[in-house]
Amino acid sequence: MLLGIDTGGTFTDFVLFSEQGLRVHKVLSTPDAPEQAILKGIRELGVESCHDLKIVHGSTVATNAVLEGKGVRTAYITNRGLGDVLSIGRQARQALYDLQPQILTPPIDEHLCIETGGRISADGEILDELTDSDLHAIQKSLSELKPRAVAINLLFSFLDDRAEKAIANVIPKDMFVSCSSDVLPEYREYERGMTTWLNASVGPLVQCYLQRLKQGVHPAPLSVMQSSGLTVSAEQAGELAVHLLLSGPAGGLAGAQAVARAVDKKKLLSFDMGGTSTDVALIDGEISLTNQGVVAGYPVAVSMVEMHTIGAGGGSLASIDAGGLLQVGPESAGASPGPACYGKGGVQATVTDANLVLGRLYADAFLGGEMSLDEQAARQVISPIAKAMECSIEAAAEGIIKIANEHMARALRVISVQRGIDPREFSLISFGGAGGLHVCALAEALSLQEALVPVHGGVLSALGMLAAPRGREYARSMNVLLEEMRSEDINAPIATMLKQGWQALAAEGVSEDELLSESSLDLCYQGQSSSLNVTWNTISEAIENFHNAHQQRYGHRLELPVELVTVRVRLRQNASALDFVTTLSQGKESEPTYTTVYGEATSVPVYQREQLIESQRLVGPALITEKVSTTWLAKGWQAELHDSGNLLLKRIESG
Repeated sequence: MLLGIDTGGTFTDFVLFSEQGLRVHKVLSTPDAPEQAILKGIRELGVESCHDLKIVHGSTVATNAVLEGKGVRTAYITNRGLGDVLSIGRQARQALYDLQPQILTPPIDEHLCIETGGRISADGEILDELTDSDLHAIQKSLSELKPRAVAINLLFSFLDDRAEKAIANVIPKDMFVSCSSDVLPEYREYERGMTTWLNASVGPLVQCYLQRLKQGVHPAPLSVMQSSGLTVSAEQAGELAVHLLLSGPAGGLAGAQAVARAVDKKKLLSFDMGGTSTDVALIDGEISLTNQGVVAGYPVAVSMVEMHTIGAGGGSLASIDAGGLLQVGPESAGASPGPACYGKGGVQATVTDANLVLGRLYADAFLGGEMSLDEQAARQVISPIAKAMECSIEAAAEGIIKIANEHMARALRVISVQRGIDPREFSLISFGGAGGLHVCALAEALSLQEALVPVHGGVLSALGMLAAPRGREYARSMNVLLEEMRSEDINAPIATMLKQGWQALAAEGVSEDELLSESSLDLCYQGQSSSLNVTWNTISEAIENFHNAHQQRYGHRLELPVELVTVRVRLRQNASALDFVTTLSQGKESEPTYTTVYGEATSVPVYQREQLIESQRLVGPALITEKVSTTWLAKGWQAELHDSGNLLLKRIESG
């Protein structure tokens, strides 16, 4: 049996795959101790003592620690004269023309920075020897500072890591140590240093959490989803915690790709709306990856799925600002107290409350009837907003929904239109517990003609954990003109990294003949500071592909030499695709019940998704309920149930 678990800000989702098929489950998250919700869900599923259970988990521990600034006390060791690099950064302004920008707190306190020797040049020449007195000074400083973790980042350590390893060997064993030559062996000392420091500051938290979880689920083996969409054993995940910052969202994209494959859709705009946030991404055949990600304003240069996240979810709080304007998000009610309609003490209006007031959530069918929603509480918290706006409670609720939709539509434009990509060539795939309630409105906002509401869309990130393969990614910076290279000069480091990956995956029980490998190059024009990634085959083909990619991204190409920045290798297990097809209801079409929805002149039919039959077509307006989510099929849209269990939505009229 395989169990996928995704810990979200409001709910923890479970997907259990066995010979009996798929089972899905949700419990409210326990943010202070995420493993408690996980263990509760496992007990409720009745699999806590199953000896053939394997678990794949998407964790938010690292993410939350970074977002909330709650990493452990971390010392930062670097070369003499470079202690301020992480505070200075790239000197980039968030607002270019703001003459009085907000002064940001440096990520690292000055007294926690330790400068030492061990400096080498870009050619690998030793410029400042690391001496025994340097090592003794480091030990003395650490004994006085008493950090819980240490980040080591020496210049050009990716060329020669001996100095970093020598420093790591004298650090007390009870301190968590991150070496930049292990975490990110690439050039750009600022990004490398920030990534190494983030890894050190959240590493002990992730390690302790995974150890508690492993003990709780014993004897089931535990794997963790990485930001790159590949899974890794829990033992190794703790050492490289920075690779888990987009763990859950990566599972969502893996799930979206898996279910879309069943309906032969390859061009997707994904839209994952949970309780706290919304993640949007673009899939054009394959999931896009980036090594230029940013989390909480910090550059995170490890490989991660390319997505855009905003603070708009079902639990996003609505309020009237000082100017009398309605605002929605980014603050959220979270799992505790949650939206007011959950009956757990929420006192501010949320998007979920607004959907309930409008009639788009069926109060008695929430979570398959396991949780009843309090419409009166929802109306009570929206009432002050309605009074301030001098309108009805329903009109205020509709305003909340429209603003939330615009936030999410803007995010979808960021990852499509603003990158020179026409979104009309793509299908919108919505998932997350709240995604189906907004899918039609967002498709209309982007002039899309079709959308996909996947089977088990409310827990798709957890399902994606099961679809994701085991794997590893490695990189090595080179910084040379590509025209001056020979193919064997590039293939040699690729072979070294492949061997490293084979050994790591062999330790997890993956045989070499199960593995697929992909090699790529980060390229730029000579003198540029940013690069684009292209597939590696031959030098001439890589140069041409780079010119085309630059034309696509920036609208022009240059007659300049092309520089090879970094060589990358991605190894993944060639596992058989799991059969996620759902058994559909047989027989005749079931009769719907009816409910009242604000803005609709007549009663709206309510269908239970589990009772729909293959090829059954529904015409909006209609509500489609299921255990883990609800879909609002707006007027002008038609839904058809595909034989895979996925709902295919098509726009049949505009306006």
